[in-house]
Formats: sequence, C-alpha cells, structure tokens
Amino acid sequence: MSDKPRIPTEHEEQRQFVCWFKQTHKGVRIFAIPNGGLRGRVAAAKLKAEGVSAGVPDLHIPAWSLWLEMKRQKGGTLSAEQKDWINYLSSIGHVCIVAKGFDAAKAAIIEFNKEMTK
Repeated sequence: MSDKPRIPTEHEEQRQFVCWFKQTHKGVRIFAIPNGGLRGRVAAAKLKAEGVSAGVPDLHIPAWSLWLEMKRQKGGTLSAEQKDWINYLSSIGHVCIVAKGFDAAKAAIIEFNKEMTK
C-alpha cells in the first residue's frame, strides 16, 4: 500500500465545487456540460447530432458569462479541443477559468467576484 494521499477524481472535485457554489451563490445558476464520460458508439453519435461538442468547458454560469474547466489537482491537461473552445469563448467576451481541483476553482470564483464588484 502506498502512503501517498489519494488524489480526488475530476468528478469528485467538480461535485464538491458545484455544491459549494450553489450554497454560496444562491440564485446564480450554474450547469454542467455533459461532454465527458464513456459512451457507446450509438449514444455518442446521438449526442453529437444533438449538438454536443468536444472541448466545451465543464461548467457554465450564464449570469456571469463564465465558463469553468475542471481538472484534477495533479495531472489533468487541456486537450486541443478544449484550448480551441477556451480561445473562442474568450474572443467573444466570455471569461474562462481552468482550475485544478475544488480549492483552485473556489479561489478563482472568489477572485472573479472581487473583480466584478470593484
């Protein structure tokens, strides 16, 4: 057995963040983009036909024009498709944050709110 602490999954980090966000920012809507996960070929084709697009950030906060891409605390990197979406969204005036874990996402949102209220 290893003595290294277990690194939470991206799912666990995102779930914790969404819970914190909803408790902290009541009335501000946040939703997830269902791009991840393993799917069969038929399900993937149906979702693609419906408009699912690889690389769209994980979470969106419409009232703030803010997108959040969650990554694991260690190891997670952006794909080419994610970089392309982040560049596109930024170019049209949206804010995009890439956060490695819950703590980084929480800190980024707190900082974003400080800037918004200046």
